[in-house]
Amino acid sequence: MTATLTEPGLAPPPAEPPAARTGRREYLAPAALLIGTAIAYIWNLSANGWANSFYAAAVQAGSVSWKAMFFGSSDAANSITVDKTPLSLWPMEISVRIFGLHSWSMLLPQALLGVASVALLWAIVRRTFGASAGLLAGLVLALTPIAAVMFRFNNPDAMLVFLMLAAAWAMTRAVADGRWRWVLLTGAFIGLGFLAKQLQVLLVVPALALTYLIAGPPELGKRIAQLFGAAAAMVAGAGWWVLLAELWPASDRPYFGGSQHNSIIELTLGYNGLGRLDGNERGSVGGFGGGDQLPTGGGGMWGTPGIGRLFEPAQAGQIAWLIPAALVLLVAGIALRGKLTRTDPERATLILFGGWLVGTGLVFSLMKGIFHPYYTVALAPAVAAVIGAGSVLAWRHRDRLWVRLAAVLAMGLTATTAWIILSRSTSFVPWLRWVVLVGGIVATVLLLIRLPRNAGPVVAAAAVLVGLVGPTAYAVDGIATAHQGPMPSGGPAVRGAWGPGGPRGGDHGMPNGRTGNGGPGNGNAGPGNGMPGGQPGGGQHGMGMNHGDTATGGPGGTEGGPGGFGGGAGNMMMASNPSDKVTALLKADGSEYTWVAATVSSNSAAGFQLATQLPVMPIGGFNGSDPSPSLPQFQEYVQVGRIHYFISGNQMGGGRGGNGDNQSQSSQITAWVKEHFNSQEVDGITLYDLTAPKTT
Repeated sequence: MTATLTEPGLAPPPAEPPAARTGRREYLAPAALLIGTAIAYIWNLSANGWANSFYAAAVQAGSVSWKAMFFGSSDAANSITVDKTPLSLWPMEISVRIFGLHSWSMLLPQALLGVASVALLWAIVRRTFGASAGLLAGLVLALTPIAAVMFRFNNPDAMLVFLMLAAAWAMTRAVADGRWRWVLLTGAFIGLGFLAKQLQVLLVVPALALTYLIAGPPELGKRIAQLFGAAAAMVAGAGWWVLLAELWPASDRPYFGGSQHNSIIELTLGYNGLGRLDGNERGSVGGFGGGDQLPTGGGGMWGTPGIGRLFEPAQAGQIAWLIPAALVLLVAGIALRGKLTRTDPERATLILFGGWLVGTGLVFSLMKGIFHPYYTVALAPAVAAVIGAGSVLAWRHRDRLWVRLAAVLAMGLTATTAWIILSRSTSFVPWLRWVVLVGGIVATVLLLIRLPRNAGPVVAAAAVLVGLVGPTAYAVDGIATAHQGPMPSGGPAVRGAWGPGGPRGGDHGMPNGRTGNGGPGNGNAGPGNGMPGGQPGGGQHGMGMNHGDTATGGPGGTEGGPGGFGGGAGNMMMASNPSDKVTALLKADGSEYTWVAATVSSNSAAGFQLATQLPVMPIGGFNGSDPSPSLPQFQEYVQVGRIHYFISGNQMGGGRGGNGDNQSQSSQITAWVKEHFNSQEVDGITLYDLTAPKTT
């Protein structure tokens, strides 16, 4: 029979080895995971509009000016930078240069970073614990609610998480063979992570260093030397940009936003560094105004520092679903590998991701400065890795009673945590918490008793379903909901959540809020005006400012029409949303000016800049408290005709200057403009023509 199927004189092809066929089948599931993640993260991506307009304006600027791209400037005329280092902006700016300025081209690189992060985590965990563990870890990361939001958003966190994972990948390779190149690559990735979000990347460094000290193959002396080499690579990875930025003449570069003395080092160590830990954040949001620092240690706007912070209403639905189970499985996993050789790769991986989880979780829990729920995306890879690795490791040893008891404890804590989170928003899929409760009880019982081996897949499936059904529901809601503004979060409105923003802006009252439904700018009245390319207006979701149960916002329109807190001239938290008439006025002869307009705070400037695609000067940076430009500098710009209009609105940049001045530069500039120039009101926005001073 075989001879009839082959050509004369040729032997039949050899049979494919079973291992090869199995290997190919092994990759079908992760391929499906990555394709599904890509579809989920890219689907309806442009619904987010400009997302965080603060960064969107910088992307627009960097897409037309290489200098603005290098420094991370808010405007193409390079008056001031965003309050971060610029690496996270570069992929978005390159994409916009290729595809043009619109929401999809800006956010696509973020979604691809999400897919790449899932792939990296799968590869790391699979390499040590096998295919099932890698698949589960990748699935957990993809379905973590805050990850599903932030990988579709233009904050720096998508790049930060990817580079943290890249460093973890390099470290697992270093643990495997002890070569210098992997250790140095680990440090280089951390350095690049600094250029994405400065000191936050250092949260994972203790776990990386501890892992190599314990499990690296070389002798102790060489391991220590290699870690010093990694530190040098880290400094080089970040230092090249910092050195260039600091040595660049200040007169020929933008002001470093977020600093009070035009220094990237000050920004790194202060507002974006130690200030986040101790609350001493000079130049911070200061009660929504002039740079006075927020109260420390007493809760309020950023929640209450303490060991339970991650389980507070604002954070729990973003990240806390599987944290208790991860901690139990971490302890059990290390105990199971405790007596093996020092270089055991499974224990090393648990130390790495367990250290990441515990260290970062403690910092987030105890820090006294600014803390936003979306920061918790930096915990997502660690939680996912420990769940994937720990679950599979426990499953292999389920014949031991204490391991089954640990699994039962993890399952019980997971079901309880999900019940609590889902009970905080009873109108959101109200039957789901009962499914979790019943499923959790069933899965717990099945894990406790010794069932036949062929029942294993059923038990495993039940456990995974109970663990992931809650976060999946939140993630789906996060993907289906448009997110705009500086503080995105996933899932529904939650009773007792604090802080401005949230998935629908005013869904979270502020501070110590009961649920607020609005705040000015989240009402239904007033015309909305889309941004270029059909993007929703910046005020689609206003910022909740209410203490009441059901406060409804004033005029503003669902797309931020004139007069809304998030519309019109904008403010510190929400971008401006100019009408077509205002946009046309600004664009007329706009190319003849360095800045078509100036206004206080970056978000107020952002909407005008995105609408006109011309530089708009954000006086005072993010919240109007940075001393840039000074009043004499601004007066010089006006005198030589470099600025056409000054836009006055409901910005919050007044009060004391962030550097302790009696009055901020932005307040002085505003007062000077009002004294010397006539105003006109167009669609609710007040503009001063700086080329036409008052006549005396």
